[in-house]
Amino acid sequence: MTGRIRVRRFGADSIALAATLTVLVGVTIGGFFLLDLKGLNLGQATAKMFHDLGIMFFSPGADHFTLPEMGWGLLFTLALGLLTTVIGAIPALVLGLLAARNLGPAWLSWLLRGFVAFVRAVPTVLWVLIFAVGAGLGSVAAVVGMTFHSFGYLLKAFSESFEELDEGTLEALKATGASWLSIVTQAVIPSSLAAITSWTFLRFEINFTTAVAMGAAAGAGGVGFDLFMASGFYFNLHEVGLLTWGILATAVMLEWGATRLRDTARVRS
Repeated sequence: MTGRIRVRRFGADSIALAATLTVLVGVTIGGFFLLDLKGLNLGQATAKMFHDLGIMFFSPGADHFTLPEMGWGLLFTLALGLLTTVIGAIPALVLGLLAARNLGPAWLSWLLRGFVAFVRAVPTVLWVLIFAVGAGLGSVAAVVGMTFHSFGYLLKAFSESFEELDEGTLEALKATGASWLSIVTQAVIPSSLAAITSWTFLRFEINFTTAVAMGAAAGAGGVGFDLFMASGFYFNLHEVGLLTWGILATAVMLEWGATRLRDTARVRS
């Protein structure tokens, strides 16, 4: 024994990671050289960009809507995000118990995880567009598509949170003759309450920002549609700035509320 620790420099994982990063860097650099920059004055374009940003963020205003109408749009977008989160969280909580390897049958856990992997692999926007084929563009397709993706996201998050429960605790409860339902209600849910709350509110924040995008892309309405009209139809940078400030302020309040809620859940658990 020489006392030296042998370090494996190259493995399959490190080689795959290095190859992926190399390809991404190469594609990025190649993209810059392949851009068509003919007739573009980079200095003027940069100055114009900062000028437009200055108008947006330092000179907000409204010509085609009022502040109450903007507030209503924000509330509509928040409601859309909250609705899709709640509808997706309820079945995700129930099926998450069955998908957890320490609580549900192995075959059912494998089946649910495979289904969730497929759901999460498809972006939310694509799910909305898929459901829009049957329901048409609008709030219905946005709600169904966002709920479907939220369900898959939360089911995976909840099941992994349940699996973190100490195995000794489960064995002790089973040894006392406790039923599966008693174990879930008396041990699993109370121990995982902080994680459940945290994941649910995190998904709510994601759904709020997604609802903004769906307002423009899928015609779901709300502040996203107002932002689309201001930027793509009226070309009014003052309105774009005001709407952006409203969205940012709402996102900050959501983050503050999420932090307070997580802290409260941790104390109670």
